[in-house]
Amino acid sequence: MAKAVKKQALGRGLSALLNDPANDIKSASDKNADKVVGNIIELDLNFIEVNPFQPRSNFNDESLQELATSIKELGVIQPITVRKLDFNTYQLVSGERRFRASKLLKLATIPAYIRIANDQESLEMALVENIQRQDLDPIEIALSYQRLIDEINLTQEKLSDRVGKKRSTIANYMRLLKLDPIIQTGMRDGFLSMGHGRALVNIDSREDQIALYEKIVGQNLSVRETENAVKAYKNQTNTTQQVVKESPSFIKHGSQELTERLAVKVAISSNGKSKGKITIPFHSEEEFKRIKKLITGA
Repeated sequence: MAKAVKKQALGRGLSALLNDPANDIKSASDKNADKVVGNIIELDLNFIEVNPFQPRSNFNDESLQELATSIKELGVIQPITVRKLDFNTYQLVSGERRFRASKLLKLATIPAYIRIANDQESLEMALVENIQRQDLDPIEIALSYQRLIDEINLTQEKLSDRVGKKRSTIANYMRLLKLDPIIQTGMRDGFLSMGHGRALVNIDSREDQIALYEKIVGQNLSVRETENAVKAYKNQTNTTQQVVKESPSFIKHGSQELTERLAVKVAISSNGKSKGKITIPFHSEEEFKRIKKLITGA
C-alpha cells in the first residue's frame, strides 16, 4: 500500500504563548491573541476536559479503536477545537472521538484550534484570510470551509459571499472530506491533485477508493485517466449488481474466480441461460500485458 504520512510539528512556538502564566491570553483583545486565533496548536491532552453538555454520550469501542489505529498510522488529520476556560484549562467544542482515540493511544498532545473569549469575529477574519493563501492544499481549504460553517454558523451561500467563491466551488472542496483519511493525507502531501480527489470521491466504498488511489500513485495516472478509471469502476459495479441478481450460479462463482485470478473487476453479462459476454478492463499498456500473460501464458 502506498502510504503517505505527513509529519508535522504544529504550533510549537504558539504553544509557548499559552504556557506563559504572566501573560495569559484570556480574550481576543489580549496581546498575542491574534497569533493564536485561527491557528493550530499542539495542546497537552491533560489540559482538555470534555463538554458536559455534549449531546452524544455513547461512543462505540470498536469504532474508537479503528480511529485510534488510523491516528497511530497517519496522525490526527483534522484538529479538534477547544474553548479556553482558564490558564492551561480547555473544554472540547468539537472532535471528542479524535480526543478519546488519542487518549487511548496515550498521546501527550493533540493538534487543536483554540477558541478564546469574544473571538468570534477574529476567528472568522483569520479563517477567511487563511483561505486566501496560495500555499494551502485542497484538504486544508476544505477544513477551513468546514470550520467556518460549523463554528461561525454560516451556510454555504453566506460562506460564498464572505470568501468570494462560488457555492459550487465550496461544495467541491468540502466533498473531499468524504475521502478516506489515507487519501486525504496523500493529497496534503502532494501525491494527488484536487482533480484526482474529485474523481475518487464518486466511489462510495473506502476500500475501493484506496485501491484506486494506490493505482493512481503507482502508475502516475493523470486526472483524465483517473476519471476514466472511476467511470469503468462504476460501470463494473452496476453490471456486477445486475449479474448477481440475474445470472446462473456458475457465472456468479466464475466471475469471482476470474476477478481474483486477474486482479481486476471482471464484468460478465448473461442472457440468464448459458450465453453471455466477459469484459476484462485495463487502464494502461502495462496492465494489458500483465492480463494477457496471465491468460495466454506468454
